[in-house]
Amino acid sequence: MISKTLRTVSARFALLITEDDGMSTAEYAIGTIAAAAFGAVLYTVVTGDSIVSALTGIIDKALKTAV
Repeated sequence: MISKTLRTVSARFALLITEDDGMSTAEYAIGTIAAAAFGAVLYTVVTGDSIVSALTGIIDKALKTAV
């Protein structure tokens, strides 16, 4: 009984290891669309007025610092 269960578990584990063929074309497409959307959101945030003015303020403050 135990040996049969052990063989069954072993066979299922072997199938799990060997059946992984990687991502399919649909998964690549979804991943690419998600990456492009994240890039667009990040670009919008970074080029927004508040971020640009904050970075300009930091750079101006650093350049005006007396040593």
